Amino acid sequence: MAPKLGYLLPTREVIMEGRPDAAPLLALAARAEAVGFDSVWVGDSLLARPRHEPLTLLAGVAGRVPRVELGTAVLLPALRNPVLLAHQVATLDQVSEGRLILGVGFASDRPNIRAEHVAAGVPWEKRLGRMMEGLRLCQALWTGKPVEWDGRWHVEGGVLAPTPHTPGGPPLWIGGNLPASLQRAGRFFDGWFPNAPDHAQYAERWGRICDIARGAGRDPDRMTGAIYLTLALDENAAHAEARLNAFLENYYGQPASVLRARQVCYAGPAAGVAAWLAGYAEAGARHLVLRFAGEHERQMEALAKVRSSLGW
Repeated sequence: MAPKLGYLLPTREVIMEGRPDAAPLLALAARAEAVGFDSVWVGDSLLARPRHEPLTLLAGVAGRVPRVELGTAVLLPALRNPVLLAHQVATLDQVSEGRLILGVGFASDRPNIRAEHVAAGVPWEKRLGRMMEGLRLCQALWTGKPVEWDGRWHVEGGVLAPTPHTPGGPPLWIGGNLPASLQRAGRFFDGWFPNAPDHAQYAERWGRICDIARGAGRDPDRMTGAIYLTLALDENAAHAEARLNAFLENYYGQPASVLRARQVCYAGPAAGVAAWLAGYAEAGARHLVLRFAGEHERQMEALAKVRSSLGW
């Protein structure tokens, strides 16, 4: 089965460039659908890396592009009250008629991200437990049945309406490469969505997640292996490398060498990216979500040709 290709909207980049208008982002989403991408994705942050609120923006995308799936790469559930989040997600899934995928995470340890959690009233050390419990509460509410909950949040006979278009709620994907992360992915989530590792490591870790899922009585064939990839395509390899490094350093405020050791990236001609993407497909990835370092429309067009050459 050919993998799906996703496109990440540059919601952070346009804010950094002082261009907050949403209309160009909706136009990029429409262009991605037109050239054959299977999904459109947005990131999340409150104050650490300011950008458009993802669920609101995806509602706009849903009304603009009728075919593609819509996803978060990734949403930070710990920053949100789960009762409100469950309502927002259920409504967005209805608006998109079941096209929503929730990629979720719990953020890396950086001073600005810690400050973001403080601003949202979320204890940093409790963010993982808060995320996991909050998602379980969302799933309980998405049944549409009365919910009794006595934990970090208290719900007494709460009934959510509308429920999501997708019975039980949209698929939940999570990333991470540590042993505990693989355990969470296999036991509790519908997909694995890391931004690393290389082909061989991906195959090994995805196999381990599938084994964990089987051990938990789950069917790994109902799960999705995905990956988040950053690309700079240019027929001049040196120009591609320079563009990628500048993009990463500007986006994260860290040396590119540090970032490229943690995130898988490709910089070079379009001809070379075909084998690189195919390697992840062969390793078990069924959904490849692509973030472009600038020049989005040109790179989208180039990827459409690459996809055709791969027979995807």
